[in-house]
Amino acid sequence: MLKPETIAIHSWQLNKINTGDVTTPIHLSTTFLRDENGNYPGGYMYSRINNPNRASLEEVITQLEMGSSTCAFSSGNIAGMAIFQALKPGSHIIAPDDMYWGFKKQLLSIFEGILTFDFIDLTNTENIEGYINEQTKLIWIETPSNPQLKITDLEFIASLAKKHDLITVCDSTFASPILQNPLMYNIDIVMHSTTKYFGGHSDVLGGCLTTKNQDDFWLKIKNIQEIGGAVPSPFDCFLLLRSIKTLAYRVKGHCENAEKLANYLNAHPAIEKVIYPGLTSHPQHLVAKKQMRGYGGMISIQIKKGEEAAKFICNNLVLFTQATSLGGVESLIEHRASVEGPDTKTPKNLIRISVGLENIDDLITDFKMVLNKIPN
Repeated sequence: MLKPETIAIHSWQLNKINTGDVTTPIHLSTTFLRDENGNYPGGYMYSRINNPNRASLEEVITQLEMGSSTCAFSSGNIAGMAIFQALKPGSHIIAPDDMYWGFKKQLLSIFEGILTFDFIDLTNTENIEGYINEQTKLIWIETPSNPQLKITDLEFIASLAKKHDLITVCDSTFASPILQNPLMYNIDIVMHSTTKYFGGHSDVLGGCLTTKNQDDFWLKIKNIQEIGGAVPSPFDCFLLLRSIKTLAYRVKGHCENAEKLANYLNAHPAIEKVIYPGLTSHPQHLVAKKQMRGYGGMISIQIKKGEEAAKFICNNLVLFTQATSLGGVESLIEHRASVEGPDTKTPKNLIRISVGLENIDDLITDFKMVLNKIPN
């Protein structure tokens, strides 16, 4: 079996039209030729239903996640929404208490009255089964979670779900398929915001779902993708395919930089807490070590002097751009609670850091200068 670095570069060729292109051509046509019998000799009918660029992207992601099929979407949010739309009204979802706020907002505002849900701490494995009832259909996992980087035991959740005939979906955006493959732990579907590490350059929006088995639930998702039509454009797929070629090497760099920055911050007296799965102080470090091949490029820190000190740091760093999102080559930083709004459960003194690919010595120096200037 090919390794991820090789898959990322070569697997698009499985869908290559025989024109001799060394790199992926862009297919902008929205409609495709029919023959005299009404068939489609090129294998494509209409770009909303399928397109050569999207087929190539979906094939690459399927192989990277070791799944059987992938659906690409125009954003991570709509990829997650497709899961919720595929459930029958009245279905109950168990979701993590530290859930990406966009998905939590979907459930609370769009699916309120259609679905029911409980947001619980999935790291407390003894507590989960008590929330399962006759209407429970799905357990939604997010590991590492956003922004508190909680690690959920994939193997345990999959086993529990199979016992109760539940669907499992894992948002693996923070990890990417380079660091973990939830389907290998018997999770049913893995979700990514491809905007993040897949794209890696903060210039393309997208999302995807990859399934372990092409069952009836997956066919509903495929139908939502094709009929709903919230699909990425050929150019977006081209950008993602281009970026995926360097995914494995970029992720390795993110991990290396994040580990060094986490260790520096962990020793600094201005920092109350560093949350990074690679630190032995992380409460689920051993779980992360079991199911991940690296600990990622995301760090969250809590500042001793509180919210205003946290905002001071965000406002005064030079090499860390204060902006939403993550996974790009550039380092980003954000006071997360102020983004999530008044109902957030995120600590007010927490800063989320997406560690980029700059020289780590420069990133540490940037932090050192600002941490030494925090007002009393």
